Amino acid sequence: MFHYRKHLFYPIHVERQDPGFAKLLLEHYAGRNSEISSALQYLNHRSNMPNRYVRDLLGLIAAEELGHMELIAAAITKLGGPPLTCVNSQGAPWVSTYIDQSTDYIAMLQVDIQAETRAALLYQQHLESTTDPNMKKMINFLITREGVHKRLLQKALALIRENGSPEEFNELIYEYKMSLQVLE
Repeated sequence: MFHYRKHLFYPIHVERQDPGFAKLLLEHYAGRNSEISSALQYLNHRSNMPNRYVRDLLGLIAAEELGHMELIAAAITKLGGPPLTCVNSQGAPWVSTYIDQSTDYIAMLQVDIQAETRAALLYQQHLESTTDPNMKKMINFLITREGVHKRLLQKALALIRENGSPEEFNELIYEYKMSLQVLE
């Protein structure tokens, strides 16, 4: 299902090193509302999702979240941050309790929508913590992508509740793929 592409989703440039901001970004790398938490949660939910279209959507988003984690790692490194391990900005290790273990597909999607909201809010908070225009652009890019994920997950939830048609569910995958066109 996954394949690795050498180039990043978004180019990472920094104006100058900023170890303090790099440390803040560890929250997005391995904190409670981090990219690794999102990716693993989506992979887990994907495994329990009966709807094949939503299962595919969760897999696509999980792969993108791993790409976001790679962006954050590159930014931390270029900013002069600490060597990367799976810890948050306070040095606490990432734990599996950060991810939802629901098996009810409605509850899973609701939790996933909430996770996208929390991730975007955390990025928004950290946006004000840097003066580097390149980091601001990267964070705005990530906020936008979290918004795309949230919107598609909300549509998926509505379609499941309304017993949507296969064509309507397939449209989710098309919309996701079209949202990536601006990235290439």
